[in-house]
Order: sequence, then C-alpha cells, then structure tokens
Amino acid sequence: MMRLYLIRSIFSFQTISGQKTRLYNMHWTDQIRRVKILLVVAAVLIAVASLVVSHFLVRDLAVEERNKMEVWAEAMRTLSQPNEDVDLSLVLKVIEGNNTIPVIVLDGEDNVQTFRNIKLKGENNADSINIALGMAHRMRDAGRSIRIALDESDEYIDVCYDDSVMIKRLNLYPYVQLGVVMIFVVVAIFALLTSKKAEQNKVWVGLSKETAHQLGTPISSLMAWTEILKENYPDDDLLPEMDKDVKRLQLIAERFSKIGSLPEPVPSSLNEVMAHVIDYMDRRTSRQVQMEKVFPPQDIIVKINASLFEWVIENLCKNAVDAMEGSGRITLFMHDEGERVAIEVSDTGKGIRKKDIGNVFKPGFTTKKRGWGLGLSLAKRIVEEYHKGKIYVKFSEVGKGTTFRIELKK
Repeated sequence: MMRLYLIRSIFSFQTISGQKTRLYNMHWTDQIRRVKILLVVAAVLIAVASLVVSHFLVRDLAVEERNKMEVWAEAMRTLSQPNEDVDLSLVLKVIEGNNTIPVIVLDGEDNVQTFRNIKLKGENNADSINIALGMAHRMRDAGRSIRIALDESDEYIDVCYDDSVMIKRLNLYPYVQLGVVMIFVVVAIFALLTSKKAEQNKVWVGLSKETAHQLGTPISSLMAWTEILKENYPDDDLLPEMDKDVKRLQLIAERFSKIGSLPEPVPSSLNEVMAHVIDYMDRRTSRQVQMEKVFPPQDIIVKINASLFEWVIENLCKNAVDAMEGSGRITLFMHDEGERVAIEVSDTGKGIRKKDIGNVFKPGFTTKKRGWGLGLSLAKRIVEEYHKGKIYVKFSEVGKGTTFRIELKK
C-alpha cells in the first residue's frame, strides 16, 4: 500500500513539475524569439537607412565633383591657350586648388600630359606613364572624362578623373556600419542565449537538489520500516525486492543531489558499469525487449563517476524502451578507439523526426505525454561538463530507430 502511494506521489510530482518546466521553457523561448526578431529588424532598418542616406550623399557629391572637374578642365584649356585678357594667376589657382580628385590629362594622341593626386609605383618614368595611361583608360571607359576642344581645329584634351577619397569612403561606410551592427546583433543574441542557459541551469540544479531533499525523508522512513519488517517477517520473499527498491530510491536521490556540483571522476571499469545497467534494465523491462551488448574482450578503464554515468545509460535505455513501445531490441555497443572510447545505444523504435533532432537535448523538450523533458538534457550535462566527453544523435530515421553515441577520452 505504501509502495503504491509512493508511486502515485512520484507520478503526480513528475506531471506537475513537467508541466511547469515546459511552461517556463516555452515562456523563455518566446521571449528570446521576440528579442531576436526585434534585433534583426532593427539591424535591417539601420542598414537600409545607412545605404539610402549614403546613396544620396554619394550621388550629390559625385555631381558636385563633376562640376568641379568641368571648371578644372576649362582652366586647363585656358592655360593651354593663353590670352592677355585672362588672369593666369586665377587659372593656376583653380588648377592647384584640386587636392582631392585624382585626374589624368590625355592629349588627342592618347599621350599622358599631366596628372594630379595619383600615386604611381612604376620602377621608372616609362612604367609610371604606362600605369597612368591604363588608369586613364579605365576612367574614360567608366564615363568619368571630359573632352575639351583647344581651338577651332580638331585638337582636344581628355580630362579623366576618378572618385575622390571622400566618395570612396562614403561608398564603403554603409557596409562597415552594417558589419558593426551585425556583430552587435550576434553578440546580443549570444548574451541572451547564455543568460537563458545560465538561468535554466539554476532552475534544473535547484529542482534536482529540491527533489533529492524531498525524497530524503520518505526514503529514510522506508529504510527504517524495511528493517522492522525484516525483523518481524524474516522469511518473507517480498522483503528483499522491497529492500532493492528502497536502495534504488536512495541511489536516485544521491544522483539528484550531485547535479550542480562537480563530482570527482575515478578510474572505473566501463565494462562493469555497462553490465550493471544492462542487468538492471533487463530485469525491469518487458520480455519482448531484447538487450544485446557488443563489448570488447579486454576491460576498458575510464575516469568516470560511475553513479552518474549509469544514469546516462539508463536514460538512453529508458527512452529506447518508450520509443519501441515495449517491444524491440536495444543494442549497447562499446569500442576502444585508442585515445577515446565510443559507446552507442541503438534501438528499433519509432525514431526521431529530423526537425526534432536538434532539440532533443534542450531542457523541457519531450514528445511523451508524461515526463519533465530533462533526461537527455541532464545526460548531456553529465557527459560533457562532468566527463568532458561528447554525446549526440548518430543516426535516427522515423520507423527504423535511433542511435545515440557517447565519446569519452581515455
């Protein structure tokens, strides 16, 4: 009767806690999603506004620079045809006043006459002239040239010019700003996700320790009642099984109490740990579930916390049993790969949908009607944070089954 009451209490606690956990996780996820959308929208608006403003600024500056170059070209024509009525000092002042716009002057025979605001890196004068001529051709092909007739004959000069440094910087500025905004958005989202993970970790750790604390009192009472029953009914066949269940509850409470602390791993036989899990699961699952093991003949010694690592394998096996709905085959594979050990748990269950594979280790995610959605999340924490290993879904196909793989450093 007491066992039935305890089971009902545990199931009731799991259902209520699981609902609260999923509601909390959904609330956090919705908040993060809204913030991420707002950050992305803000980044897009800033980028579009910067591009539009920069476009208009560059367009206006380009028109102004062309007007300046027309005046400069006219000054070059006046200088090449001196006139007593022209103030040459003013013409020279206009020509010398261009200190920002790159310009190259070509004559009618396509020879370089002069250039300003251009740095040439030729080894000699001929190389520099050829480089300048190539640049002038590119400017002219881009439509940045002004042809000035020198007199009534066919002689003329081409004033080829390029964008000033200011226009080039303005063209580049929006993309630099966009990059800065994107970096800001990425950092902000990363900070939000880190904050979410830290708060979730506090919730899971607090829930685990509170569970261990709440289980402590009834377990102590059950241990005492078991000892009394042993004295009064020493020949009862059910008492050893009851004693095993009480010790199992004690082990579960011990595991929950270790979540949040950093247990010290010790050298342990992985073969014995895996065999213990298989023996426990084999006695508590349906006869229609076959447990197969593929272990190397030699003993594999790895530094682990045996109690917590057994919990990981048990979680994977229990999920496999649920996925197979009480009928199928679970294969536990272990292989020594030199510097690391690979452990795989495969089942012949219903598999995981591709869109859900990325969420199976997230706290609160579950496809079952009952449960907290914490089993795989805690398994990932135990493997990766406590044992510095790796756990992931190696294979899963709907209708064929799933394989989880754990990698531990030796």
